Amino acid sequence: MPRDARGVDLEFALPPRRVISLVPSLTETLFDLGAGGAVVGITDYCIFPPDLTATRVGGTKNPDLAAIRALKPDLVHLNVEENLKRHADEIAAFAPIFVTEPKSVADVDALFGTLGMIHGVPDAARRLQTKLKEAEAGFAGRQPFTFACPIWKDPWMWCGGDTYVSSLIEAAGGVNLLAEASRYPKRELIDVISLSPEVIFLPDEPYLFTQADAAALRDQSTARVVGPFPGHLVTWHGSRTIAGLEFLASA
Repeated sequence: MPRDARGVDLEFALPPRRVISLVPSLTETLFDLGAGGAVVGITDYCIFPPDLTATRVGGTKNPDLAAIRALKPDLVHLNVEENLKRHADEIAAFAPIFVTEPKSVADVDALFGTLGMIHGVPDAARRLQTKLKEAEAGFAGRQPFTFACPIWKDPWMWCGGDTYVSSLIEAAGGVNLLAEASRYPKRELIDVISLSPEVIFLPDEPYLFTQADAAALRDQSTARVVGPFPGHLVTWHGSRTIAGLEFLASA
């Protein structure tokens, strides 16, 4: 029986037929699993796959609860980081919810299996699991490298060792120089540069780092600066994890 990030069991006699996804990365994953036909509601930030036609129900942090209720969902997908607990609690009062919190590539592998079970698409889930394992195996034998990855500027904030971003880059052979820190610690740029990272990654979300930021980092450090690049390649979990590993292989 599937169990979500709250430790709550969720069981369906049949796959849910009316699904709302308040997590952009899960929206894409549901379509890649072949369960997109059941998706009736999505957020304003759901951009994959292109040309989505489901009803938009607001943002991840400010969903339109009345619109969600009106769609009469059989299941609403949420995420611990993407969504607020108070919204999850309000939605749970009128619809089943499933809350995820993947923090590693292994968690994403397990998530594929869980989604396949919930939505009645186990074969498609196994295909994604195979693609994920193949993408991860491509890094076997590669030289490790040290890295740092900021997610914000003014103040500078970085990905700590217990984040999904860190785990993804570690799967590609990275060694996070801020691995001892939890979540997204504030560190002055000069302090991180003093650690001599071999690579600094600059995703364009949640902070929109620019080419000027990249140029400034190259002037101030000896690190190879990767980016700015589409942040969803390292911040979105699910089928986008496979694309993220492929990006890291090419970068």
